[in-house]
Amino acid sequence: MPVNFDSFISKTPGFPKEGITFYDISPILEDKVIVKAAMSALCDLAQPMKPDVIAGIDARGFLFALPLAMELDCGAIMVRKAGKLPGEVLEQSYALEYGEARLSIQASRQLHNRRIVLCDDLLATGGTLVAATQLVKQAGGVLAGAVSIIELTGLKGRDRLDCPVAALQTYEY
Repeated sequence: MPVNFDSFISKTPGFPKEGITFYDISPILEDKVIVKAAMSALCDLAQPMKPDVIAGIDARGFLFALPLAMELDCGAIMVRKAGKLPGEVLEQSYALEYGEARLSIQASRQLHNRRIVLCDDLLATGGTLVAATQLVKQAGGVLAGAVSIIELTGLKGRDRLDCPVAALQTYEY
């Protein structure tokens, strides 16, 4: 039976600035039954995408990417904020509602011709996932899809992605 995760997502209006509501996944993480249900549901969403690697997006995407990869019997990589990874990195900038940021992956990751599923906690405008998509493609990977816990459908982030997209819980804004 599908789980409605809404009551396990706290909402904080006006954070990080007025006009934005912060959707917090912390209640999902602290309930052992709900976090297992969330992981099972994410697996159901990602499995048809046939990933070879799950790419967890810094930082909350990490919380779900590794258990997802373990359950789907595939590898995992980290897509980090700039300056957080050693060695040669590939970097991509993206716009935030309140500025600009950069994401990176290690150039030495073996992604060539491997099916990559991106994993993050939230899909809003799509900027972060679009930047991660560009990194996957620079590294020679094949973008198989993207999964998230929450999608803000009114911001139309999925329209910016050229892959299947799935979320456990949706809100307009």
